[in-house]
Amino acid sequence: MQPRRFYDLVIQVAIVRPGPIQGGMVHPYLRRRAGEEAIEYPSEEIRKATERTLGVPLFQEQVMQIAMAAADFTAGEADQLRRAMGAWRKRGGLEVHQRKLIERMLRKGYTEEFALRIAKQVEGFGSYGFPESHAASFALLVYVSCWLKRHHPDAMLAALLDSQPMGFYAPALLVRDAREHGVVVRPVDVMVSQWESTLEEAAQAEASSRWDATYEQPPRAVRLGFSRINGMREQAAKRIVAARESASFASVEDLAMRAELDAHDLGCLSAADALLGLAGRRPDAVWAARGVETRPTKMLREARTHEDPIAFAQPEEGTEIADDYGALGLSLRRHPLALLRSQLADLGIQTSEQLRCKAKDRQKVRASGIVTHRQRPSTAKGVIFATLEDETGTVNIIVWPQVAEKQRAVLLGAKLLSVEGTWQSEKGVHSLVAMKLWITQNCLGNCAWLAVTSGECHTRRTRTVVSEPRGRYFLMSLVRARRFKSLAYPAEHSDRLPQGWTRVGVGTQAF
Repeated sequence: MQPRRFYDLVIQVAIVRPGPIQGGMVHPYLRRRAGEEAIEYPSEEIRKATERTLGVPLFQEQVMQIAMAAADFTAGEADQLRRAMGAWRKRGGLEVHQRKLIERMLRKGYTEEFALRIAKQVEGFGSYGFPESHAASFALLVYVSCWLKRHHPDAMLAALLDSQPMGFYAPALLVRDAREHGVVVRPVDVMVSQWESTLEEAAQAEASSRWDATYEQPPRAVRLGFSRINGMREQAAKRIVAARESASFASVEDLAMRAELDAHDLGCLSAADALLGLAGRRPDAVWAARGVETRPTKMLREARTHEDPIAFAQPEEGTEIADDYGALGLSLRRHPLALLRSQLADLGIQTSEQLRCKAKDRQKVRASGIVTHRQRPSTAKGVIFATLEDETGTVNIIVWPQVAEKQRAVLLGAKLLSVEGTWQSEKGVHSLVAMKLWITQNCLGNCAWLAVTSGECHTRRTRTVVSEPRGRYFLMSLVRARRFKSLAYPAEHSDRLPQGWTRVGVGTQAF
């Protein structure tokens, strides 16, 4: 729609509801707005009711106005129609009003085609449509959110992270988008972080060329809070902040003693790489955290441990990224797909940026990315919409019912999904209509954790990813194997997989 004024937002909010969609109002309005279809009003009465929406009724109030003006409904009958449209979970309450509407419109001289179209639109509103006042309230929220996003992306990011979980946009996607707009995002740090994500001094990074990153005031850096760490308890984080106010921490042991942290708290912090300033890289921090006696006797409470440091090998980048996602649900390092780009390119898979800039309408293309969303709206007749994210942006995927049914396991289970299909590009809107879906197993390497489809894993050891014939993926620990539903295989059987199972690769914790 490309809204140009506030009322365009009101219409945009209302038009994506099931009522206008099922009532066949969306495309006529868009064609008329684009000047591709003539705007016609069968009578002056209809013009008064629908002129603000180009002759297409989009709000409940307009349907009531048409009923009163074109079908001589009384105020009471119009209110009954409103109640029937509002009871959108119930079926069968609109037929009597539709028949009455058609009969009276025909008697007043309206064509049968127009009367039937209005009746169909009324039926659509029975599947949930917005009153105009409701749409205007939502539109105000949309405008304020867009204004904040455009002028203060730093504050917007911090607020959204602190409001999690909130459904549609995952923290990893929010952080990636903010960084594309020049926002500096800093990791969780036990020396400076609060429970919630906070703003620090002004600092702006290089933004993507896709966006205008000029701001009246330079954005401030966003510091991730302890709340981003999976399993971290708020009371423990608040004790850390309180203890830090008196003096900085000298070591992991000093942190544990003064903030009264137990093994669980230290494990969460070390896994999230939040002890970097006290113990170094994650392997060193995990070692230091596990060496702290968190339940000392009263006599030994003030005693400190002294031992020679151990130098651990630098973890591979894929391992670091996997551990970031496991502990935080996001990573400030490179995007996982960047590690696989050369292998994906050999398979003819393009980045989302390449597709946006170079792919032509109806061209056969391939894309790959982490699945961030899956939706199957009740109004879409079985069509599934998904979003793939790679290191350059996102690609919207459309999967028709016949394709979804044939490749259901991959579509609904894969974390990393590759798609081959037809590229659609119209008026700046891009999507990929899927014809084939698959998981690029042979190029996962140390990113094999992306193949995991379900469940949780609580041990922090290197694991082997295996697949079984039906296409589901599980992690097998080198210490103990665990299948995420109900079946477990002990370590001594890790080399003797069940018949039909195959080893895919080695990775680290995925969740």
